[in-house]
Amino acid sequence: MKKVFAAGMVALLLAGCASSGNRALEQENQVTVQSKIQKGITTKQQVKAQFGDPIGVSFTDGGNEVWTYSLANVKLNGSTFIPFYGLFHNGSKAHVKQLVILFKNDIVEKYTMSESNTETKSGWAD
Repeated sequence: MKKVFAAGMVALLLAGCASSGNRALEQENQVTVQSKIQKGITTKQQVKAQFGDPIGVSFTDGGNEVWTYSLANVKLNGSTFIPFYGLFHNGSKAHVKQLVILFKNDIVEKYTMSESNTETKSGWAD
């Protein structure tokens, strides 16, 4: 029993976290973005000053530019690190933020800020 408890404690200490994407979104939410971006007023240069370079740039059929910003924070479940047990029960939880901005003539026409939580299980028994 002591070995199982010790293995569990080690797993909790080793539980990993990782994030990727644009760190400027870390403290952002719908309200804070709304205070920084105004439709029909905010320019590309102002958006770039607030959020940095977008992770993706695309174009609509009409030639309007779309900038995408995203940030994903992933945390591995502690059970992933428990020898043998981790083969059967492991996974991760993620929190993803995404900001998509549509520009028309270098001015924000529309934007959307979304957040989602996901859970992935990939063990043999999950």
